[in-house]
Amino acid sequence: YGCLFIWSIRVLIPSGQSLTLPFHVEPRNIVDDDPQKRISAEAAILNSRVHYYGRLTASSDMLLSPPNHVIPLNEELYVYSPLGTAFKVPDGDSASKNPSIVTIFAIWNTMMGTSILSIPWGIKQSGFTLGILILILTGLLMLYCCYIVIKSPKAIPNEDTSSWEFPDVCRFYFGKTGQWSSLLFSMVSLIGAMVVYWVLMSNFLYNTGQGIQSTISVVYLIVLVTIKAVRLGFHLEFHWLDTSQFFVPEFRQFFPNFTGILTLAFFIHNCIITLMKSNKNQDNNVRDLSVAYLLVGLTYLYVGVLIFAAFPSPPLYKDCIEPNFLDNFPSSDVLVFVARFLLLFQMITVYPLLGYLVRVQIMGQLFGNHYPSFLHILILNIFIVGTGVAMAMFYPNIGSIIRYSGAICGLALVFLFPALVHMMSLRQDGRLSWPSAFFHSFLIVLGLANVIAQVFM
Repeated sequence: YGCLFIWSIRVLIPSGQSLTLPFHVEPRNIVDDDPQKRISAEAAILNSRVHYYGRLTASSDMLLSPPNHVIPLNEELYVYSPLGTAFKVPDGDSASKNPSIVTIFAIWNTMMGTSILSIPWGIKQSGFTLGILILILTGLLMLYCCYIVIKSPKAIPNEDTSSWEFPDVCRFYFGKTGQWSSLLFSMVSLIGAMVVYWVLMSNFLYNTGQGIQSTISVVYLIVLVTIKAVRLGFHLEFHWLDTSQFFVPEFRQFFPNFTGILTLAFFIHNCIITLMKSNKNQDNNVRDLSVAYLLVGLTYLYVGVLIFAAFPSPPLYKDCIEPNFLDNFPSSDVLVFVARFLLLFQMITVYPLLGYLVRVQIMGQLFGNHYPSFLHILILNIFIVGTGVAMAMFYPNIGSIIRYSGAICGLALVFLFPALVHMMSLRQDGRLSWPSAFFHSFLIVLGLANVIAQVFM
């Protein structure tokens, strides 16, 4: 079609500033679903008027700028070429939106993290049957609390909440205390993730260095699990209450370890509002969120169940499953080496991003500036990296790190604040019932019990 040109005019808006807008001309045809579609006669008349005013605005008198009623509507804006072909100008908001499938996989990809490496260990700590039940129930509770977070800004009357995040909602209901508390617990989740990343990077780098001469190809983690399960076969015996030599009971008292891990494994509550804003059809938010949680839950179930079932017992004990199940395989295992290498590369690339998120949130709230000075950033980075190095040296148990950070941040951002916000919103509308108040109070008790249980287990 040759070069495309966009004609523009300046419009004087009430504030006195000029606004540049594209306008259209009468084309021979439009490149759209219907190439023979014609521009309306009204649009053509408006185009002539815009041309007229465009000539007048060559002078310095801004009073001669075209009035608002002359400017074409959004649905009548086109980009055209001198050959007479016009292209419809898409709406800016809809052009930046994502279809449901993209939103679902964005949530899935964001939620999936290092916690997947500890799912088999969590199932071992809970018992096979109880572990599966806990995974399903925890996923459902996390989904419901995430749903509360999504709809919380829309429940606030007489406020423009289009750009609000959940800390803003907490500030609205609880003042500065709610805002700073939500920020603090959000930092716990981010810094906890960075500590886990540092421990795993140290682990993977050590094991990769031991087997650097056997790299064959890239193997995805789920493919690795599938191959190992096919090769090893299933080794299961069901002991409901008693303990056997090689197997664990179906119900164990250490199940709170798994609830702490799953709280972080299903945690996306501090950024779900941002992710959902880009969804093209906002009416599908609940459905898309539910599908994403279903995919994450199925992935965790797949990895956890296969690794636990395929763990060779006998001769090994099921209780030997490590918090990072890759540690159960030797460094010379080629497939595991590739998995470690890929995870190492992923964490090296993601770690600076997590550090940036921590810096932006902390410095922005404390100093009102994302980069107050080099010294501020240096001290923050030394603290974060030093914490990771210390944990990697003295307590490299990612299962415990994940469960502690998951339970602590989950208490505030998953159970406490969403439940309180929801009850206060219902109370303002006069719709708070005793069953609803009891259920959401029970959620808060569950979050508190989850934190307490991590200390004693």
